This record gives sequence, structure tokens and C-alpha cells, in this order.
Amino acid sequence: MRTPIDIVVPVYRGLAETRRCIESALAARLSRPTELVVIDDRSPEPAVSAWLRDTAPGRFSLRVHDENRGFVATANEGMTLHPDRDVVLLNSDTEVASGWLDRIAAHAERDPTVGTVTPFSNNATICSYPRTLESNELPPGESTASLDAAFARANAGLSAEIPTAVGFCMYITRACIRRVGIFDEARYGAGYGEEVDYCMRVARAGLRNVIAADAFVRHQGEVSFGNSGADRRARAQAIVDELYPEFQERLRDFIPRDPLRPLRERVDRERQRPVRRLARWLVSFGHR
Repeated sequence: MRTPIDIVVPVYRGLAETRRCIESALAARLSRPTELVVIDDRSPEPAVSAWLRDTAPGRFSLRVHDENRGFVATANEGMTLHPDRDVVLLNSDTEVASGWLDRIAAHAERDPTVGTVTPFSNNATICSYPRTLESNELPPGESTASLDAAFARANAGLSAEIPTAVGFCMYITRACIRRVGIFDEARYGAGYGEEVDYCMRVARAGLRNVIAADAFVRHQGEVSFGNSGADRRARAQAIVDELYPEFQERLRDFIPRDPLRPLRERVDRERQRPVRRLARWLVSFGHR
């Protein structure tokens, strides 16, 4: 039997977003064994904690903090729960579809040099679709499930190297954790910058950060940090730039070259196929 994969969801704010994330993860059909681990990092919203507490029994593992520890410490807790398992860190403002993790994990299984894997998303900077480096609304007539299916068909088995994973949905192999360790809590505290720092360490260790071109995960963004996000990002970026001067160099090469463009265009063409348009029309009228 395959070793389970831990799906770790740190939770702080946003009841509606948290419910959508967890319910989608529970509903998604997967061929691989998984354990959904939700960590309530002392949410300031009582309704969030109450819903998690009432929903968890028999459905997912729930860990509750007595005090707020911040995202980085919470993610590290999830990464170290089971020393034999790969981990995917999934933000609580995401939505997944059936088969999502099967396809993401397959890229790491096929190539032992892969340390982290990130899917495409509507809101994921260099991994954004349909427009890169933007926070996109879902295209008209599309859902998380329909877009994920389009990516699965258009880019089956395809991946590409990227400068850094994007933390909304970050798959990390256990071999990578053994070699590189966990996030740097001392430097990045409550969040932002930790995934870039980690991926620079991954690259320096001789491993690769890749995008799973055959998977799509919806991401809302800014639910936990709200208006303080810009300041946190600026401070984190200054630390990353000082420690890893190669990061900006890689971005200056990657962004204008846009090696993910052909992968996005394959999905564009897949979405325009007549059978796809008919399928979306049938779904909109409740047909299966």
C-alpha cells in the first residue's frame, strides 16, 4: 500500500473560505491514500473554530492551538507530523477538484530530483491562469472542477521548472524535507517569504521546483492577512533578496521568457473545443 500523503490546511480566518476549502478536499476523489490535517491556529473568529470542531469527527484530523503561533510555525508543525510522508500545504482559501493531488504527486514520483510541486491557479503570480502575474477571476462559464479537468487533458503529465513554488498549494517531498529541512520560522515569523526562502534552499541543495501543468487549484488570496499583507511582503522580500541574490536574477530571466505560456495556451485551446463548450452548457443545466 502506498504511504499516505498529508494534506495540511492551516486555518486562521474566513469561515466561508475555510468551509469551501475543506469541503472540496473531502469531496475530491483521489486514488492515493491521504490524511487531511486541519490546524486551527487560534482563530480570532469563534465561528471558524466552532465549525471545525463540529465537522472534524470522523472526517479529518483537527489540531487546535492554545495561542496563535503564526503561519510558518503552523506549516512546520504539519510538515513534521509524520516523518515518512510527503506533505502538501494547502491554504484555507483554496478549492480543489477530484484527482488534483494524484496528478501533483505523480510529478514528484516520476522524478527524484523534484523537491516541490505547485499547480496552476487563478491567483498564483508566475503560476496564474489565464493571465500570468495577475489575480484572475475564473473565466466565464468555468468552475474549479472544469478548469482542473481542462488542465488535466491539455497538459497530461507535463511539468516545467519554476524559480519558486507558490505557497497557496505547495507539495513537498519527504526526501526534500530530509535534505533541506522545514521553513525558517525565525526569519519569516507569521508568514510571507518563507516559501521563496525554502525553494532557494531546495535549488541550492540540487533539487528542483516545478509546476504541475496538468493541475489547477483555485485560490482567493489575502483572507488571513488582509490589509497588512503588503507590509509583510515588503519586509520578507528584503530578507529574501539579501540572502538569495540569485532569486531576482532568475525572475529577470523567467518572467520575460515566460516558459509557461505554451502550457497556458494548450489549456486555452482545450477550453475552446466544441465538446468542452457543450459539456459546460450541460453542467450549467444540472446534467451530469
